[in-house]
Amino acid sequence: MTDTQPSTAGKAKPFSNASKYLFMLILGLVLGVVATVMLLRALEARKDRFHESVMHVQQWHLDRLRASVEQNRCSATDTLPHLRTLREMANDLEPAFPDLRDDKRFAKAASGMRATLDSALANPPLNCAGVDALTKDVGGACKACHQDFRG
Repeated sequence: MTDTQPSTAGKAKPFSNASKYLFMLILGLVLGVVATVMLLRALEARKDRFHESVMHVQQWHLDRLRASVEQNRCSATDTLPHLRTLREMANDLEPAFPDLRDDKRFAKAASGMRATLDSALANPPLNCAGVDALTKDVGGACKACHQDFRG
């Protein structure tokens, strides 16, 4: 007795065309996502972060001055380093926003910020009430500019 039909026990079932297309679709989607992420990161790396950095550093120092008031640590040695840094960073306002450099409102706001900080450095606040008033003045100078240009 011979079996005329070949045995299928040793043969693997070949992939159907549908599974091949599904594999290619998934591979294409994965490669597309990877390429998109790479492109977005390359575009993100080209951004100029200088203006954001200037704003973050100024905000941090202003927050440290406010924290000094809350902690009742308002001596000149606690506040002057932050005031000096705020004043130095105020010099970078126009370079940080070159498209606003020619706007008179921006120039006036930047000049007002520097004038506020110059007067604070000339006559540093010696108590927490003075530091609190100064933080409100500096915050007001920031707010004036942000209302006009931050959107």
